[in-house]
Amino acid sequence: MTSRPLHAHVAAAGPQLLTHLAAALDGTGPALLVVSPDLPAARVRAVLEAMRPAAAHTPDGLRRLPGAVGVDPEVAAVVATSGSTGPPKGVELTAAALKHSARASLDRLGARPGEPWLCALPADHIAGLQVLVRCLLAGAAPVFQRRLDLDAALAAGARHASLVPTQLHRLTEAGADLSGLASIVVGGAAAPPALLQRARALGATLTTTYGMTETCGGCVYDGTPLDGVRVAVHTGAPADPPTELTPRAPDTPLGTVLLGGPVLFSGYRLRPDLTAAHRDGPWLRTADLGALQAGRLAVAGRSDDVITTGGRKVAAGQVAAALAAHPRVAEVAVVGRPDPEWGQRVTAVVVPRGPPPTLTELREHTAATLPRYAAPRELELRDALPLLPSGKPDLAALRRTPRPA
Repeated sequence: MTSRPLHAHVAAAGPQLLTHLAAALDGTGPALLVVSPDLPAARVRAVLEAMRPAAAHTPDGLRRLPGAVGVDPEVAAVVATSGSTGPPKGVELTAAALKHSARASLDRLGARPGEPWLCALPADHIAGLQVLVRCLLAGAAPVFQRRLDLDAALAAGARHASLVPTQLHRLTEAGADLSGLASIVVGGAAAPPALLQRARALGATLTTTYGMTETCGGCVYDGTPLDGVRVAVHTGAPADPPTELTPRAPDTPLGTVLLGGPVLFSGYRLRPDLTAAHRDGPWLRTADLGALQAGRLAVAGRSDDVITTGGRKVAAGQVAAALAAHPRVAEVAVVGRPDPEWGQRVTAVVVPRGPPPTLTELREHTAATLPRYAAPRELELRDALPLLPSGKPDLAALRRTPRPA
């Protein structure tokens, strides 16, 4: 079968990237792989070697690369994802999937044609790339920023923004007037309810999203799937059918979240084995735990973030959400660290707001809504959480951190 060439864009996001993306989506140009120029040189080489594009667009011009392997003609973009370490994993996304996601998002938000979007997320991640797809479909101009500056974005005409919770937190801490944006899409990680409340008090019109690179980004908005997206939760034995979210779906206990519909990826780049491991018929089997509640999807966190402590299983995301509601917690991440007695100890890494809370205070606060065994046994105070390039907390780095002396 005839393949399509893949070209990498290894340069800052800007008008040239938008031109390359438009050509990738309408089929007049190569498929696109965005690689951040801010990555260490060794990491850039690793991504290019693993993804095997035919050429790379750099500030110095087009550079041909050896060992090229094409993509399926329907694939418009490949997004390399693996966090900050480990071998890159390429997610292949078709033009049809990217466009469906963008149109459904614009429709759900009520975004009008021509309204500019703030693009302050890296375009080598799906959230940043999808901002550009929305702009192309809406005939809108993106407002590119390497560092978030809301005043400058509003002055440039931005009407919509896609942010991660860390960015929204910093805006609320600065007391920014958020009423100038018609919509703010918040995704990439769970946003604490207290953060959303503070942002709305500053005039923000917020929509929380859930999704991943394999679903072209956020595909569930405020717990409700976008048009055409299917959601299910699998709670039983492997052979048992999942419970799909419908208007009459019953509530479920926590289980594995499954996603389906026209936004799904077509496969992992050069990894059919990995594709087969994650695709289950029409479904993508995610690594997330969730439940159906009152006709909506409630996500509790990743299954691989479950902490086993004293023989009990604790969902780190639920503990973090509980701690984030404490008035003296500005930011928090919860991880499991090795412990000789408990196997893993629940560790809260906290950026305090004002006088730091004590471990006892946080344990009592957590125990008010969760089982006592879920309460943190260790508290580490920091000035800031370590972040991945996407703006999410670097949980792997926090797990590796030795216990303070």
